[in-house]
Amino acid sequence: MASEPDQSFKDLSWFLQAIKDPQQSCFNLQTLSFSSSGKATHCQLVTENSMNINVTKDNLTSLSQIFIELATTLETQTSLRNLEFVGISWEIELLQSLGLLLDNTSKIKQLAFRKNRFSEQCLNELSEILKRNSWMKEIIFLESRIGCRGATLLGSALQVNDSLEELQIWEDSIGSKGAEELSKMIETNSSLKLFSIFDSSPFTATPLISAVLGMNREMEVHVWTGDHKRDTSSKLVEFLPESNTLRIYQIDISGSCRLAAALGMNTTVRSLDMTGAKLNSKWAKEFRWVLEQNKTLREVKLSKTGLKDKAVVYLAAGLFKNKSLQSLFVDGNRFGSVGVEDLLCPLSRFSALQLQANITLRSIVFGGSKIKIGRDGLTAILKMVTTNETVVHFGIHDDESLGPDDFIHIFKSLQKNASLRRFSLQGCKGVRGDRVLEAITETLQINPLIEEIDLARTPLQDSGKADEISQKLGHNGGSNIDEVETDSLKDMPLTEPKSVRAFLCGQDYAGKTTLCNSILQSSSSFGFPYVENVRTLINPVEQAVKTVGGMKIKTFKDEETKISMWNLAGQHEFFALHDLMFPSPSLFLIILSLFTKPSNKEPKTPAQVEEELQYWLRFIVSNSRKAVQQCLKPNVTIVLTHADKTNQQSESFQATVGCIQRLRDKFQALVDFYPTVFTVDARSSPSVSKLTHHIRMISKAILQRVPRVYQLCNDMVQLLSDWRLENSNKPIMRWKAFADLCQFKVPSLRIKSRNESIEIVETRRRAIATCLHQIGEVIYFDELGFLILDNEWFCGEVLPQLIKLDVRKQSTGERNGFVSRKELEKILRSSLQSPIPGMTSKVLEHFDACDLVKVMKKVELCYEQDPSSPDSLLLVPSILEEGRGKTQKWQINTHDCVYSGRHLQCDDSSHMFLTAGFFSRLQVHLHNRIMDLKNQYGATYSLEKYLITLTIHGINIRVELGGQLENYIDVLACSTKSLTETLRLIHQLVIPAIQSSCHGVILLEHIIRPQCVQDLTPPRFRQSQFVSLQRLKEALSSVPAETMYDYQHTWDSVLDSGKAVLSAGFDLARNLLSDDDFREVLQRRYHDLYNLAQELQVPTEENPEADNHVLVTNELEKVDPSFGGIAKGVEAVLQRLKIIEQEIRDLKQEIQGLRYYEHRLLIQLHHKVNYLVNYNVQMDERKVPNMFYFIRAENYGRRLITAMVPGMVALRVHMLCEFRREMHVVEDQLGCDVMQIDNQAVKCLAPYMTNFMKLVTFALRIGANWAAGMGHMIPDLGHAIAHLANPSVMAGAAGAAGAVGVAAALGRNRGRDRDLQEQDQRAAQQWLIDYLREQNCSTGRDIAEKFGLWRVRYRDDGSIAWICKRHMITRANEVIQVPL
Repeated sequence: MASEPDQSFKDLSWFLQAIKDPQQSCFNLQTLSFSSSGKATHCQLVTENSMNINVTKDNLTSLSQIFIELATTLETQTSLRNLEFVGISWEIELLQSLGLLLDNTSKIKQLAFRKNRFSEQCLNELSEILKRNSWMKEIIFLESRIGCRGATLLGSALQVNDSLEELQIWEDSIGSKGAEELSKMIETNSSLKLFSIFDSSPFTATPLISAVLGMNREMEVHVWTGDHKRDTSSKLVEFLPESNTLRIYQIDISGSCRLAAALGMNTTVRSLDMTGAKLNSKWAKEFRWVLEQNKTLREVKLSKTGLKDKAVVYLAAGLFKNKSLQSLFVDGNRFGSVGVEDLLCPLSRFSALQLQANITLRSIVFGGSKIKIGRDGLTAILKMVTTNETVVHFGIHDDESLGPDDFIHIFKSLQKNASLRRFSLQGCKGVRGDRVLEAITETLQINPLIEEIDLARTPLQDSGKADEISQKLGHNGGSNIDEVETDSLKDMPLTEPKSVRAFLCGQDYAGKTTLCNSILQSSSSFGFPYVENVRTLINPVEQAVKTVGGMKIKTFKDEETKISMWNLAGQHEFFALHDLMFPSPSLFLIILSLFTKPSNKEPKTPAQVEEELQYWLRFIVSNSRKAVQQCLKPNVTIVLTHADKTNQQSESFQATVGCIQRLRDKFQALVDFYPTVFTVDARSSPSVSKLTHHIRMISKAILQRVPRVYQLCNDMVQLLSDWRLENSNKPIMRWKAFADLCQFKVPSLRIKSRNESIEIVETRRRAIATCLHQIGEVIYFDELGFLILDNEWFCGEVLPQLIKLDVRKQSTGERNGFVSRKELEKILRSSLQSPIPGMTSKVLEHFDACDLVKVMKKVELCYEQDPSSPDSLLLVPSILEEGRGKTQKWQINTHDCVYSGRHLQCDDSSHMFLTAGFFSRLQVHLHNRIMDLKNQYGATYSLEKYLITLTIHGINIRVELGGQLENYIDVLACSTKSLTETLRLIHQLVIPAIQSSCHGVILLEHIIRPQCVQDLTPPRFRQSQFVSLQRLKEALSSVPAETMYDYQHTWDSVLDSGKAVLSAGFDLARNLLSDDDFREVLQRRYHDLYNLAQELQVPTEENPEADNHVLVTNELEKVDPSFGGIAKGVEAVLQRLKIIEQEIRDLKQEIQGLRYYEHRLLIQLHHKVNYLVNYNVQMDERKVPNMFYFIRAENYGRRLITAMVPGMVALRVHMLCEFRREMHVVEDQLGCDVMQIDNQAVKCLAPYMTNFMKLVTFALRIGANWAAGMGHMIPDLGHAIAHLANPSVMAGAAGAAGAVGVAAALGRNRGRDRDLQEQDQRAAQQWLIDYLREQNCSTGRDIAEKFGLWRVRYRDDGSIAWICKRHMITRANEVIQVPL
């Protein structure tokens, strides 16, 4: 053995001779390393692919000879790729000979310099070599002391070189100056793909990453800093363009500001993570601009960055204008109640008229032990939770300032929230006690849309009281193992799952089967075992008649990862089956053929490809369940087949690529797309090799991100595989066999003694089986007592036959979908018999017919009519007949019937729809809900294929599925009960069943025109005959109280081929809304008016009538009419009329009280307006009007200017008619142009604009007539108020005006005097006088000409006002014209 190393050493002359002899084996080398150490020159073959050549320091010239010989002979060789130099002190001649080598060969792709030494002349020569080279891919410098000068020369070379892809500089101390020079290179070089640097100076990171971001380079960047001598290092920056993720670990303040500036117009970063970096308000001021300008940033993490109130103000200001950010994490910082108010302001509404400023943010998390939320902060949280309509995930983490009562208030507010799905309270100390638990439970009962409440590390969870909440949320049957099972497995180690499902989605003839086979063949060429290569032989005759159309599943292994390829059936009747097959972890491959079927000669148009891709994207999004297991966005890769027949340079192909890109942008928020679109020839294994590699890599990445599983589950997979081999490859395993396997093979699942609790061991076994089901290894039904081990057999043969089961031909009963259990078992036996005489069906060989019935019940292909009866009839929804050709009519139709309808439509039908399996699930769930009622009131329940009809408690309800790709569902009701009782039943019974059946799809509620419900108008004519429930409430809130009761919603007519199907008409809002909805509008209106009263400082008044108007009668006396005789019938009708009259009287009394409240506010408002008009009658004798405003022409309309900022141009000044209590905008007023607003004008006008906008806003919210004409000029009134001017604006800087919000503009200065300051008004008036003089508009005639206003004096009090022509004529007896 000692002689072997000696044989590996060769003389240098041997190597020189070998260079000239191409037959020498040394030319299989891939790496050639040169070093300078020791006293001997020699060659050493380190491995079969690498060789080291060592030369003494005195013999470095021999390297020149080697380089020259290699230059003349290496081009004929193909294996050498890498040159490495260790400890070489370069001289100019030696470097020139290396340049000769690199100039004469294109084979060498990598250069590595380790501990080399370069003079400045040598660095210049190396720079020139790199400028000439056009095939080098990677260069590495390690401890070579190139310094700032070397970095400068290297940067100049790479500005010319366009072939280098990777550059690494380790421990060469280039410093910040060198980094600046390299950043100039990045600005011009677009070919570099990877840049890694380790430098002793932490300031090297900022210029490099700023250049990458500023130029939108797709360059992977890693920057470390530290001292290698002390073996200390830390990462500064990491940018991964593949995932569009930027991670900042450490950065100084000036560097963070420069980074923010680079992010402004960046398009490559979607996720920014600055967790732990120290930031301040200076950075936040720059980052505000990023939020306003950047259109691609989706996620920002600023946890533990030390942000305070001022910094959060800037962040909130950016959120006002941001239209792309979806997630914001600011937990672990140091801001207080002011910061919380500002942060939540753009996510809140402060009146029914105001629109929510930011509607794109979906997730926001804040909190921390150092945050003091306070009373004002809690108020802001309650306002956001109550009014926000877009946030899906809201989190308060590690809070110590809020108490139990505060969290109770928050949960009470959540009852009205319609958007929130996840509420996280991790580590909050105030989440404790039975009262908090009761509040959470009550909220979950009222609001069924909440899917997750995270109480980790809270006292409530530590005390064990959170179990009930998990059950309410339905986590037991979804993503989490039962708590009892978790306790019994708490000592089991966790690990990553080892299996992934890859679903191949696509239409017929897309090439899914061929592609799957090529992927498997390609995976075999990589050396990975194809699990399906060895299978039990199938009888050739049976194979010939085997049913085609089910799912096909093929499996291969990549090291320890098992990847299953699920080829989804393209036929539409299998789509309901797809709903059951998406466990986590999984990925989706959308296979799109570029040609139509079947000849594949006619290419698809881009529109056809786009339609097909959009369907599958909507299908995937709609089926992605909102559970912890599916917390990650679906991972989607797009594959185009038949690429070998396509000219990729053609206009048609480029148009197809454009369509795909548009859809990727459209679904980016819902789907995790792989950036590369693969174009393959599905028949060729080499063509799909890159796709195969991608599947292997992305599978490993997904497994690292999904929740961990018990190590025992991975061990059980191999045991189950061995069991199948030992038992003739049986596809199912009875529970007894599984228990025996655990007893004999798994010590931790073994019953070890008689004294050990058998129930605990059984619980552990069921938990493991459930976990195996969740990770997709088996299909396990606890109630049935067996495990299905062969997914392909069950999903490809058993379920398709059950779905296609045709009971109508064999059933002797009525065709209403119901059959007896025995009859269904008989039909199953006859339908599943093998078509080959004398052979047993593979399905019936392993399943009894009664087992199949149980399976159908479990996967909701049938259900029992009466679960309490063992002989109950069974309903199979898939065999229901369509009733659309039948005459539709209500069972009851009398003159006193009430008709109401609700239209539930997908929130975003362009992204998702109700899948085909949805309505069958609904038929099951709704039936079971009715059966579970304690008092069923004699309920009846009947079904058709797309219709559910039920009668309960005297209310007849129809649930209809409709719309292309089923994106909506209608609930129609006919009842002799009141509208309120009818709608309560719909909201308590029907709508919750619908919401629980449409996994991952958000439905919005609309009101259907009652006439359509009464006439049972066909769905195609009802498409324009519904109105959003929320919109109607908002419209009702916006009108004055005196018109609320008589508010009308108008309906358009519907024509069919020119013939009127529905005529135009209207319905009163009180006939469309229930009492509960109407009173909710009233209460919201009271709340708004109360806030206005506070702002206007309306004095309290002892008025018992004003106190009584807020009392709401929640429960009206109920009457049960009897129809036993004419007398009783008349009595019942009279009694009901009395109730209706009382109901109307109560409602009108409420509205009258509301009107009284509005009247008091109007009096106070007019008082303040009159003060504004006549604050100083003596000032210049009112030579000019007081009430003026500015507008800007915009999109053929006019926009009211709500805040003054220096530099504004192209404005026009207009004036209001000032007639008391009837002020208004003057129509057709010319006005005067204002070319530019300077700093002095802002100082004069900003206070006036602030107060003027407050009064306009109050008037519009109360419904005052004097603001008529203003509303259409304020498209977003709430946003306008949130940007009212503040002291920073008056000083000439826009500053943080956008973040102040309504709470800041209206609520924080309540201690100040609200009366308009005379000094501010005087400054504004003086500006106007000076301006009009400059415009030669200082006389009464000029003002009348440009503004349509005349100067008058009131006869009663002698005050001066400027009024319009109309008032001059109609109120001539009240005023006297006073010419100027």
